[in-house]
Amino acid sequence: MRKIILDLAMTLDGFIEGPNGEIDWCIMDDDMNFDGFLSRIDSIFYGCVSYDAWGNFQPDSNASEAEASLWRNVHAKKKYVFSRQPRQDPGAIFISDDIHQKVSAIKQQEGKDIWLYGGASLIKTFIQANLVDIYRISVHPIVLGKGKPLFENLSERLHLKLMESRAFKSGVVQLIYNADTK
Repeated sequence: MRKIILDLAMTLDGFIEGPNGEIDWCIMDDDMNFDGFLSRIDSIFYGCVSYDAWGNFQPDSNASEAEASLWRNVHAKKKYVFSRQPRQDPGAIFISDDIHQKVSAIKQQEGKDIWLYGGASLIKTFIQANLVDIYRISVHPIVLGKGKPLFENLSERLHLKLMESRAFKSGVVQLIYNADTK
């Protein structure tokens, strides 16, 4: 069965965005092998705000070939958008109800794993509903003091099993956990 992978950046103090939604603190090291991650997924789950911001993002004309290639690779994936307001967009499938049932059906389909991209509200919904199979968290060497936390208002503890950890030249530490469904 396909797995849902939450892959995101987090500050050392646990925030995934600054107080105004800023992510300017995120670092992309060459040695992070993000292309390797993208090669193991074929679908992306977006919230509507994240999809509107990034789902069809195109880098400007002076972007490096590496950045342009990364975005072509991202946009080649099948896109699912979770939104309370049903919409039509030829580049995505919109899901507005029966999240558990529809996510379960998508996981049963043939294919590669699924990237839970976000935003914060969708990630929170998936965590609280135990829909995340793998947590791939890149902890960045910055402390914001305030912002949107990754984990908040949990109804119960999450039991995770460390699968892998890596330190990168920038000081980012990536932690990969398997969700333990005790």
